[in-house]
Amino acid sequence: MANSVLFICSRNAGKSQMAAALMDYISDGKVTSYSAGTNPGSGINQEAVAALSQAGADMSGGTPKPIDPQIVDQVDRVIILGTDAHPNLAPTVNAERWVTYEPSEDGITGAERMNLIRDEIAERVRELFHELED
Repeated sequence: MANSVLFICSRNAGKSQMAAALMDYISDGKVTSYSAGTNPGSGINQEAVAALSQAGADMSGGTPKPIDPQIVDQVDRVIILGTDAHPNLAPTVNAERWVTYEPSEDGITGAERMNLIRDEIAERVRELFHELED
């Protein structure tokens, strides 16, 4: 299997980094994953690092980065996480948007919030991995 995916969010500090690390973990390296942001932050969300670590995945070495057009052109799929990121992609790019639940809208914060986000992204990544396997 030689599949690849680019996960994009706004800051590239949490959700897209989580998704890429989860794909690496779930696919055991069978899918090449990248992450980027439309407006990259200055550092990784440490609550996301902790939540991912509890699931056995690691994003602690990630750094927020902008979208690389070369990667966009090379990957099989582009996944945009959340509603804040609006990348300027060519119409030919195979992109889809995952609108994720935002627990803070219901007053859920901290580690509980991040664990809920992690679990939803992990489920979607598992589904995507199985789709790419076929």
